[in-house]
Amino acid sequence: MTTRLRRLGVCAASAGVLAAVVPSMAQATPVITMSGSTSVAPLATLLAKAYVKSHPGKVKFKLAQGGSDVGVADVAAGRVTIGNSSRDPKSSDPSGIFFNKIARDAICLVTNPGNPLANLSQETIQSIFAGDVRDWSQVPGAGITGTIDLVGRTAASGTQDAFQKIFMGSKTVTSSIAAKASNGLVQQAVQSDKNAIGYVSLDFIGGVTPAGYNGVACNLRNAKSGEYGGVRNFWMVTRGRATGVVQSFIAWVQNNAKAQAIVGKHWVPLK
Repeated sequence: MTTRLRRLGVCAASAGVLAAVVPSMAQATPVITMSGSTSVAPLATLLAKAYVKSHPGKVKFKLAQGGSDVGVADVAAGRVTIGNSSRDPKSSDPSGIFFNKIARDAICLVTNPGNPLANLSQETIQSIFAGDVRDWSQVPGAGITGTIDLVGRTAASGTQDAFQKIFMGSKTVTSSIAAKASNGLVQQAVQSDKNAIGYVSLDFIGGVTPAGYNGVACNLRNAKSGEYGGVRNFWMVTRGRATGVVQSFIAWVQNNAKAQAIVGKHWVPLK
């Protein structure tokens, strides 16, 4: 997966996102370019499609991925218009950028369908991902025995950052984890390995089994109600406060009932 937009003209075949989102328009049509979070990308795609449909001829979109840190760095450097981020702002972020909240999202602990887990306590999650517990025979409710295969995200990932803050606290994820560059790759790894456990955005639980967290199932209803504790923010990051067509798009995402209805299908809307 490319982590940079080449000449601000990445096509969907390489970015993996917007193949036919935008009809052919005149060269003068403004282009909103995005890069960053693989968690935010599915939502950003849906929102871009809907915005183009409701504002014909006003703007085009081009989207790449690469991880939240990539999106933040890209927008700070002026390489893209919007950096998509699934992690909160950091003190180490470049100055002059602005985080615009667009939604919230649940992070689910997932296992292979051959080893469903009804519930994981925070203590058990920390023991597993810190490498203190290494065999499924030591995990309450596990239906298998054998070495636990840990799957997670790379350091550039907003999902990894949120997982560390929400689930791990002061405990550090072991370096022996298989670090993947996207939610989809974690999903695929867990789906193909009976001994695997990982963590993904709620939109990526197809083919894997989400475990409950502290007695609450990881599903959209519980995320919306606030019962599920593993919820983080989604952001569209701009270089300074958004202006022009970018401001119009982000304001539409945040305030338009149709836009927030799109969010509410798989994520937690702002309202």
